[in-house]
Amino acid sequence: MIIEIIIANWYIILLFFIVAILYSSVGFGGGSSYLAILALSGIVFTQIRATALLCNIVVVSGNVFLFYQQKKMNWKKILPLVLFSIPMAYLGGFLKISQNFFFILLGITLFIAAVTMWISKRIVSSKEKTTHLNLAKNGSYGGIIGFISGMVGIGGGVFLAPLLHLTNWDTPKKIAATASVFILVNSIAGLLGQYSNPDFFIDWNLTSILLITVFIGGQIGSRMSTTYYTPIQLKKATAILIAFVSIRILWKYLF
Repeated sequence: MIIEIIIANWYIILLFFIVAILYSSVGFGGGSSYLAILALSGIVFTQIRATALLCNIVVVSGNVFLFYQQKKMNWKKILPLVLFSIPMAYLGGFLKISQNFFFILLGITLFIAAVTMWISKRIVSSKEKTTHLNLAKNGSYGGIIGFISGMVGIGGGVFLAPLLHLTNWDTPKKIAATASVFILVNSIAGLLGQYSNPDFFIDWNLTSILLITVFIGGQIGSRMSTTYYTPIQLKKATAILIAFVSIRILWKYLF
């Protein structure tokens, strides 16, 4: 049975493996790309969010561990972000939404993510200048991004990291570490919200295979350097793919 599942979904498994390697090598989980792949695969929409979040958790956990070992966590600035994002991500995941609304929201979110990725070249800086801690601002960032992330099924790092770079929130390494923690806790909270919903269901046969796949890919990627490609090259290539998927989804469900 497992062999049959692998043969029937080999292209999804291969794409998940590649995404896990690439994203984990630069500190991200890959949730937006997992969603884009699943959205075009024909998998039941109620399973798409949970599968993407589970894969996020598996991939980004390794990144969080490595950043923690490197002492890149500024918990005084991270905590306000996640304390507000966790309940909002849970609420977003718990909400029952229709298939049509989900795909329209997904299409819009993926398109915004694609634009954010594309322009991030202009806002990622290596400067050491950082802004002072602003609890209200950090809390609002975390709450808004957390809620959207929980509804759609991503960790939110694709929105948070460029925003933090734009505001000189901290050094690039610490922003990457913060994004990893943010993705991890939001993915867990969003998944728990979905699980609390009576309509929650997931096909563990395929999902288990995908989790093993991204775990292996994530372990490889988190130990890779960016010798062969830069984070900017990865973001721009991914932005094109996600933009294509988002337009295709919106065209289908709006027209």
